[in-house]
Amino acid sequence: MYTHHREREQPIFSTRAHVFQIDPATKRNWIPASKHAVTVSFFYDANRNVYRIISVGGTKAIINCTVTPSMTFTKTSQKFGQWADTRANTVYGLGFATEQQLHQFTDKFREVKDAARLAREKSQDKDLANSALTIAAPQDLSDALQSPPVMNINGPEDKLFRSQSADITLSAERERIKKMLSEGSICEMNVEAELFSLQDSNSKLVAALHEANANVEQWKKQLTAYQEETERLRDQVSDLEAHGGHSPGDLLKDELTQSLEELEALLKAKDQEIHILQSKKAEYHDIEHDRDQAIHRLREMEMRNVELERRVQNSEQNLNNSLDDRDRMDTEIQRAIEILDIKIFDLNDLRQSLFKLISK
Repeated sequence: MYTHHREREQPIFSTRAHVFQIDPATKRNWIPASKHAVTVSFFYDANRNVYRIISVGGTKAIINCTVTPSMTFTKTSQKFGQWADTRANTVYGLGFATEQQLHQFTDKFREVKDAARLAREKSQDKDLANSALTIAAPQDLSDALQSPPVMNINGPEDKLFRSQSADITLSAERERIKKMLSEGSICEMNVEAELFSLQDSNSKLVAALHEANANVEQWKKQLTAYQEETERLRDQVSDLEAHGGHSPGDLLKDELTQSLEELEALLKAKDQEIHILQSKKAEYHDIEHDRDQAIHRLREMEMRNVELERRVQNSEQNLNNSLDDRDRMDTEIQRAIEILDIKIFDLNDLRQSLFKLISK
């Protein structure tokens, strides 16, 4: 579908709808999540075998929902449907322009849910959360960066001093990585959804243009036939006027004049249809231009993501090195603590011996 094959999530279906979320206070009223209709897309991650529903408004992700086998899309009216996302603790609602769009989304939702169920049955032992460089921040870094427990030497008051500068540096690096991943993923999804929508509109317009071009020749033939018929009728009217017929001829003349007016009206309608087709051709060229711009922007985003991935890898390497240095420092401190304990014990024995000698 794209000139450059992506190894990440691929859009498999896209439509436009008004997005709503349930009011968390009342659990009954709907709150609009978008001011106008936005693109709602199904994405598939082949690496993790996961399906997601994503909708982006500007630079903000309005919907970011992972499809699970327990989800159900319910049609509540002719153009409105909803489903619950227990992970986000909310209910999403979609309002479509036509009933056909609602049916298409319902069928795709059911198809994706069945695919998610089969994927879960085939990979029960796989951890779907351990995927690197996704929108959610990596959890293993958060666990790995927890501060080690404070060790005591001889009592609760003798706590080992810890350097807080290393913790502050690692925390800032972790937040920076999260921010880069979030910004890159949202921009990439926005461009992909926009490109998918443009390609869908482009394919529909191309099909309409092909059908229109196929009918142009037929319409031209009909126009030629209508023009010939008009000329013939005009000749008959001229002949009747030249012979000066009476009432029967006048009736025929009226009928021919009426037929002539109908044919002229039909010719005007066909001319308007031809003008409309010509304007659609101009719109098609504009869509082609927009598609090329979207592809160019997508390539730029891919290059930016490659750079972000490289920077993230470097940051992770620096974090790992910092953690290794910290582990070595902890080992050395532990060794020093043991030596201090032995020395303190020896000094205590020496103090008791001296006290005994002084007492004697």
